[in-house]
Amino acid sequence: MTTRLALAALAAFVALAAPPPALAQEKVLKYAHFQPARDDQPKHRAALAFKEHVERATNGQVKVQIFPAGQFGKDQETMEGLRLGTLEMAVAHDGAIATVHKPIGVLGIPFLFNDHAHAWRVYDSKWGADFAEDMRKKTGIRMLALADNGIRHFTNNARPIRSPDDMKGLKIRIQPSPVFKALVESLGASASAIPWAELPTALQGRVVDGQENSVTNILAASLFQYQKHITLNGHVYSVHAYLINDRFFAGLTPDQQRAVLDGAKIARDIHRKMTSDQDLAAKKILSEKGMQVTEIDAATVAAFRKLAQPPVVAWANQEIGKDYVDALLAAVKQGGS
Repeated sequence: MTTRLALAALAAFVALAAPPPALAQEKVLKYAHFQPARDDQPKHRAALAFKEHVERATNGQVKVQIFPAGQFGKDQETMEGLRLGTLEMAVAHDGAIATVHKPIGVLGIPFLFNDHAHAWRVYDSKWGADFAEDMRKKTGIRMLALADNGIRHFTNNARPIRSPDDMKGLKIRIQPSPVFKALVESLGASASAIPWAELPTALQGRVVDGQENSVTNILAASLFQYQKHITLNGHVYSVHAYLINDRFFAGLTPDQQRAVLDGAKIARDIHRKMTSDQDLAAKKILSEKGMQVTEIDAATVAAFRKLAQPPVVAWANQEIGKDYVDALLAAVKQGGS
């Protein structure tokens, strides 16, 4: 009797000491992005939707912690954290990605796409899947989806840009990516690489005359406070990529992986819709913020393309690799089919 009681007491102790099954299986997914934690910001709205879906679909077994507004660090710190596994997930722009995977620079080739739908078909095509797999193998970072960083335009404080000639002599901030350096210099301006977090201060201090960015990013950092002119030339359809550490992803159960993949698609679609809505309303939005908006016709866009695209393609062939360039140009020509 004494032995049976002792064994029962021991079993009860072990049961009480062991963590509940749900807690034992719980995983934490740290999720970083660079936009403010505001509901009008595409990255943050998408992050909240991702968190809601993943936690619900996994019954709370995967907890998502969001780190907005660059809280996890600047571009290179965030990407290194993602590569090393100290950060599980991030939504990063192409300039940040280039610090660990240079081939993302092919998406900086200017004047590639006819419209948003054309760009999305290419992103979601076999080209996108092949590019993601190449990146995973070479960096240990899995690309879940490509969304919009907005259509990029030139802003400055010196003068309206009505033609490529008006670019000459301007000092333009670029994201830390050599492909944007090639683009800006092909138009006769000088390029200065400045991290995103330092851009408002650089503009306010007149370190540069201008910069190139999308409506979303101009609003996110209130760049309209420091820039008088914007030209809607639409030189690059910039991207935000949904990225996850591949070791972390591989350690999830199949059901948890599906929840993450589905959550990324939900986030991507929210992100694309919000950003493209802002792109399409650029003139109204930025005029109301006090900027002088210059629109250009198709012939002027063609003049920008003629100057900018060949040098950037030549640079990309040499510095990134002709195979990467040819694969993207073929997907663009095929319309992403």
